[in-house]
Amino acid sequence: MYNSSQDALSHWKSDVSKVYPELVTCVYSGTAMLNRVVQRRGMEVGLICNKGFEQMHSMGRALQSYLGYALEERLHINTHKYDDPLIPLKRIRGVTERTDVKGQVVIPVRQEEVKVAVKELLEAGAKAIVICLLQSHKNAESERIVRDIALKEIEKLGKNIPVFASVDYYPQRKESHRMNTTILEAYAAEPSRQTLSKVSNRFKEHGAKFDLRVMATHGGTISWKAKELARTIVSGPIGGVIGSKLLGETLGYDNIACSDIGGTSFDMALIVKSNFNIASDPDMARLVLSLPLVAMDSVGAGAGSFVRIDPHSQSVKLGPDSAGYRVGTCWKDSGLDTVSVTDCHIVLGYLNPDNFLGGLIKLDVDRAKKHIKEQIADPLGISVEDAAAGVIELLDLDLKEYLRSNISAKGYSPSDFVCFSYGGAGPVHTYGYTEGLGFKDVVVPAWAAGFSAFGCACADFEYRYDKSVDIAIPQYSSDKSKIEACKIIQDAWDELTLKVIEEFKINGFSEKDVILRPGYRMQYMGQLNDLEITSPVSKAASVADWEEIVKEYEKTYARVYSESACSPELGFSVTGVIMRGVVATQKPVIPVEKEHGATPPKEAKIGVRKFYRHKKWVDADVWQMEKLLPGNEVIGPAIVESDATTFVIPKGFATRLDKHRLFHLKEIK
Repeated sequence: MYNSSQDALSHWKSDVSKVYPELVTCVYSGTAMLNRVVQRRGMEVGLICNKGFEQMHSMGRALQSYLGYALEERLHINTHKYDDPLIPLKRIRGVTERTDVKGQVVIPVRQEEVKVAVKELLEAGAKAIVICLLQSHKNAESERIVRDIALKEIEKLGKNIPVFASVDYYPQRKESHRMNTTILEAYAAEPSRQTLSKVSNRFKEHGAKFDLRVMATHGGTISWKAKELARTIVSGPIGGVIGSKLLGETLGYDNIACSDIGGTSFDMALIVKSNFNIASDPDMARLVLSLPLVAMDSVGAGAGSFVRIDPHSQSVKLGPDSAGYRVGTCWKDSGLDTVSVTDCHIVLGYLNPDNFLGGLIKLDVDRAKKHIKEQIADPLGISVEDAAAGVIELLDLDLKEYLRSNISAKGYSPSDFVCFSYGGAGPVHTYGYTEGLGFKDVVVPAWAAGFSAFGCACADFEYRYDKSVDIAIPQYSSDKSKIEACKIIQDAWDELTLKVIEEFKINGFSEKDVILRPGYRMQYMGQLNDLEITSPVSKAASVADWEEIVKEYEKTYARVYSESACSPELGFSVTGVIMRGVVATQKPVIPVEKEHGATPPKEAKIGVRKFYRHKKWVDADVWQMEKLLPGNEVIGPAIVESDATTFVIPKGFATRLDKHRLFHLKEIK
């Protein structure tokens, strides 16, 4: 981040020593923690669980054997494979204890077994201990007894290692999810905390006064000092959704289809009536987790995706593996010999080989042609250009169908939405995956390559805690039952409020600085999926409060599905409660510039480049993105270049730059 800051500030002939003292805040977003999990390079952790369940972590859920696989690999069981567990069996110990599904302690924990387990785990090299017992979300008593004994034994043995009890972090149902998430907290989050501490200290050495924040999975930002740091395991694509929401509010768009193309994946999310969905039990790195995550759908297809010919069907296969930061074979220092999508971009004239990353990396067109000829064109008996164009058309078709099907599967039509296209490779493919879908508008921000970072800066400073509850109330239940349900909800809100306030106090805020936003998860009794609802009442105590809670749920249900699908006769089930705390922060200001005429200034045109599409070469005007003025229109074939991204406008398309420096792409005849 320090080097990136230096690089960015050099464009304004400034440096960090001048700017850091003036910064209000800094938000970190990255995949370092996720990489640590994927590469199995985390802390050596020990696990204490119920006796007889020692292999639960390594067994996992059945779906973990095919998570992230392509459809053809999911269909065949012989391709299914479990990843290595984060904790090997030699560092797992079981203790006698059993709590039933109603939270009653049936067999009290055998405390002597806990002492032996702690001693053996320390001898096995554990540098942290995780505790996860069955049904602890219903009754935390046994798990806290184990935690307290473990802390005493560790001290008695002269050690100083952290202990993570699942009830202190993620008191939610689904043992596998809760166990995996608590393990992540010890395995990956704690080592990452040390890294973030060094980053924060580096900033302060250069005069920074802000406290480093990290983008979290629920769509807010938290301090690097936060107790639950595992919720920052992935954050980049989430920033794009948050940025889209803020931008949509500025422009008056309620329904937005967010689409983000990077080097490895295509990520999409829907914002409906200014709201995005939160998944309560997502999967990440092929692990099922108990983390609130901004609901997104991803496919392993991006600008760095490798391109291969299937030896059996002779069909072209894209990904799911990718060149990542190494671009493709067109970069001679990449060390790659497999064709990537970017190699095809270069051959077709989409990208300027001398201006990749502003010219920091020079790309070799002839090298890309050579590899495409050998690996794609010759096996198919076609020209290099047709092979490369076919790859791009296939990718665009895949992305278009993925986007369309995801919108349709949720009961909507693309014509209900405005599509935002961003990411480093987004503007290159925008025309291809939106053509013919009928979006109200297609918007490409001039800062598309950094849009997710922009979104991180838009996010609130927000802590969120969740807790599972089990409340089932028939439609025509008694007032007494409704009041009892409210009491359970309110007690849980009060418990979570204390946690939220405690986190903000660590960052120097008082209770009066915090805006509390209670919520809950609700479903019709007997249904499989619940919905997250922001509570219409700040306190739950009366029959009237319960009626408001139900009314808001049915309103949300009608929005997500349809009003005709509402089924109050089934009764209502509250599955979880949520407490969010927010402190006001400075948000980015959307630029507003003076509008000019439709004709771009002469100095904005920087040349003409050959561009291959539909089996022929055409001359495409090349424009400098930064020199185009609001109100300017560009008609294809054209290419709008910036140091960080390239916006492709083929024949049959035109774009207009508005006063916010947003490009609006449309199809023309």
